[in-house]
Amino acid sequence: MVRRSSLQEIREQTYKVRDAWWTVLLVDPLAARLVRLVAPYRWITPNLLTGLATLLGLASAACFLAPCFLGRDRWWLAAGAAFFHLSFVVDCMDGKVARLNGTGSLFGAWFDFMFDRLRVFGCAVALFGGGYARTGEVAYLWTLIVVTFLDLFRYVNAQQMTRTRESMRADLEEAAGAAASTTPDPAVLMPPQGPRARLRAALLRHRIRTHLVSGIEFEMAVFIIGPLTGWVIATSLVAGALLVAFELLLIVKLWRATRGFPVALAKAQAAAALGRPLQNAGSVPDPDARLNA
Repeated sequence: MVRRSSLQEIREQTYKVRDAWWTVLLVDPLAARLVRLVAPYRWITPNLLTGLATLLGLASAACFLAPCFLGRDRWWLAAGAAFFHLSFVVDCMDGKVARLNGTGSLFGAWFDFMFDRLRVFGCAVALFGGGYARTGEVAYLWTLIVVTFLDLFRYVNAQQMTRTRESMRADLEEAAGAAASTTPDPAVLMPPQGPRARLRAALLRHRIRTHLVSGIEFEMAVFIIGPLTGWVIATSLVAGALLVAFELLLIVKLWRATRGFPVALAKAQAAAALGRPLQNAGSVPDPDARLNA
């Protein structure tokens, strides 16, 4: 008899501490139930699910192109949006199955990242290229360039910010050494103050990260909301502007962290030299956790 993990076990072992609101609200509830069905079958590997997500992405791209040959634009665009959302659900399942069964691999991480990017690029070419073929409006081609650039920029920027933050944290931990203390800063124990802090705390209680428009929300706006509403270009541009705004906020946070890093490093080195504990010596201001989609 096949032994299935409970939904609670799947949530505890596979959910990220913080995730995009689209994933938390619209993907995880379905993905967790599907993972419960497929996880006992070890032949359903994370790489197999990544391949299936890619095939569903190709189906989405085909639907976005179909109006060029078959007409009935609205229905095909809606079908493309549905396939894209389903492909994202399956794409989220591969990581959950990997964490649940302990079957993750370095190659699997590469495979997932590369085919995610290929899926998004293929759907973008189909959606906006198809729009240009039907209407002859050059705005579709310009929007294709913007969408492709922003998608690549967001993921490259996320990787570089993560490397920078991890490098600073490692340097602080090495400098602090045995002098580092796990005693929390009293300020950390203070309850959130002000509407903004309370909103942040409320979001985090529901696993929703405060980076409300990330690459995930951007993709969903472009390939789901835009096609469903028929406002493909307008939705893409608004989502792109919001993505840029939130990315700039993260860049500013990282800039502030790097400015304060030399002082924090000097304090950690001085405390280590004197053999004194330094509260939070190994911490670096976190410019919001960057979690891959």
